[in-house]
Amino acid sequence: MSRVQLALNVDDLDSAVAFYSTLFGTAPHKVKPGYANFAIAEPPLKLILLEKPGHGGSLNHLGVEVDSSEQVHSEIARLSGGGLFTAEEIGQTCCFATQDKVWVTGPGGERWEVYTVLADSETFGAAPAANETCCGEPVASGAATCC
Repeated sequence: MSRVQLALNVDDLDSAVAFYSTLFGTAPHKVKPGYANFAIAEPPLKLILLEKPGHGGSLNHLGVEVDSSEQVHSEIARLSGGGLFTAEEIGQTCCFATQDKVWVTGPGGERWEVYTVLADSETFGAAPAANETCCGEPVASGAATCC
């Protein structure tokens, strides 16, 4: 199963969770400090909410969730073969899950990821080394979390 992902920045996580729970008629799949995700069956959608006060209502990134690492690697080959620069994050923890993913940037600067979840995590992300990325963005050395 594949589904489109929409990651939104929200000012207040609790009010956003209440709104989207009502809108889509389902409770979140996962809620952590500053983060929530919904696995919506109809329409097939992965909705991610990232609490970023002062940036509410803005797009964080878009994505396509796929079933396996093999599909992610197939997309890496396809996108690279199509001339799109890809940034790969293989086996990295981000957004409370260990994932394999590839990032590309659209012509308007919109960030897209194709990813699969390998395992849930109790942490948002590991402290990255210098020049590492998480959620497709550079992360400062020694940062406690990504995104």
